[in-house]
Amino acid sequence: MNNLLIDRQKIELPDHQNKMIISGWGKNVFDNSVVEKITYLSDGLKIKGYVAYPLDNSKKYQCIIWNRGGSGDKGAIDKFTARGIFGQLASWGYVVFASQYRGNAGSEGEEQLGGDDVNDILNLISLADEIPVADKNKWGIEGWSRGGMMTYLTLLKNPNFNCAVLSGAISNLKKYVDENNDKIILYNNLFKNKDLKAELEKRTIINFVDKLPKIPFLLMHGKDDKTVSPDQTIEMAKRMDELKIPHELILFEGGDHFLKNHRKEVDRLRKAWFDKYLP
Repeated sequence: MNNLLIDRQKIELPDHQNKMIISGWGKNVFDNSVVEKITYLSDGLKIKGYVAYPLDNSKKYQCIIWNRGGSGDKGAIDKFTARGIFGQLASWGYVVFASQYRGNAGSEGEEQLGGDDVNDILNLISLADEIPVADKNKWGIEGWSRGGMMTYLTLLKNPNFNCAVLSGAISNLKKYVDENNDKIILYNNLFKNKDLKAELEKRTIINFVDKLPKIPFLLMHGKDDKTVSPDQTIEMAKRMDELKIPHELILFEGGDHFLKNHRKEVDRLRKAWFDKYLP
């Protein structure tokens, strides 16, 4: 077995931030989870990320990969946020793996937004060999915004997941860029001398829904999302209907991109989905 995990450090926060974790996510999250900042190898690159697991090490726990949104350092997960988000999942009884992706947050390599950086997600799976409490035979996957697109791309390469949860996911990157002129320069710079249209098409998941595994998908989106149109998720649900891919579509009235005002309901739905389909 080749060790890919080359550095891991337990996240320790100052007291005032610990109090914020308890206030925001709950005492159970703070008391019953461990979150570590990690560096691991992916295609020979040193990639930053996180691993989280329950404090109770008397048994093994199913695994979840969590995919962040954003591009560059915008959307990167800092230590405080990681302690809350990943600590919460761990307190539900899961081992959690998350990548910052290459070219981001101190990771080596260049940002590719759905290119070879998908390997940075796939290579998280091997890290379970190095976490004693991880049940590496059972996996769920979750993604938000760009992380939703990354989740779909991961499933196209590796269908061996039990279920998926997506929130505000980009499923049609070409349409997303066409509707946001300010993104054209960003993506042209990102893909450098490559054909922009061709690169966007490769990442436009709505073209490849028939290639996705027929696992249960929870699709959530805010109706007032100004960042990623809810139409992206609505169209995905329609294609899944046509292809008989099991899914549930939930649109939140007045919900923004981060579903801030619906957090308790979103967390309840996420936990219930993983508990049901990741036994």
